[in-house]
Amino acid sequence: MDTIWEALLRLFGEYGASKTSLTLIDYCAEKRFAIIRVAHTEVDKIRAALASITKIATEPAAIHVLAVSGTLRALRKKIK
Repeated sequence: MDTIWEALLRLFGEYGASKTSLTLIDYCAEKRFAIIRVAHTEVDKIRAALASITKIATEPAAIHVLAVSGTLRALRKKIK
């Protein structure tokens, strides 16, 4: 989450990052995925921030969006 916040702040500043309402819902280290909640009007900003991430801590990384949904129930169906 720290890496995502840093990317948001770097791209959109504090005001832009605060409008996203970014929240971590679920994280699985074994499967290497996370579910995050954002304001529906800010999805494009989050996608841009995620695409700009090239490393987490000191390790090279790439983040990919698997699915976007309006509800958590529908999202969990999509990713299974």
